[in-house]
Amino acid sequence: MTYPRPPWSPRRRRTLLLLALAAVLFGLAGIALPAQYGVASVFLAALAAFLLVVAVVVFVAVPGPGTVDVLLRSLTLSGAVLVVAVLLVLSTAGEPLRWIWVLATLAAAAWVGAALWLARRDGPTA
Repeated sequence: MTYPRPPWSPRRRRTLLLLALAAVLFGLAGIALPAQYGVASVFLAALAAFLLVVAVVVFVAVPGPGTVDVLLRSLTLSGAVLVVAVLLVLSTAGEPLRWIWVLATLAAAAWVGAALWLARRDGPTA
């Protein structure tokens, strides 16, 4: 038996619309601008398109309100992010921008700690 999903809030629809609009506008700007600006614009368009796909996946996976709370409490997702971040740190030894991945690893470790703390505080879910 499937339950009907609640309709998406105006904030979710606005987020998806703005990300789609950013992807299109940056993509068009990448065509119209000179090379040094066009390449950066195309990268921004690709980032906006990627974030659009991620937002759609999150909004479909977590229906209704409380998306941030559900993601914050997700121990499996935070653990996977931590593993990927640690692998990125290990693969960028000696690189000049390694500090970005170190910060991402620290943020992921904080997320895992928060998820563990929330899970222990609330107890098992039935």
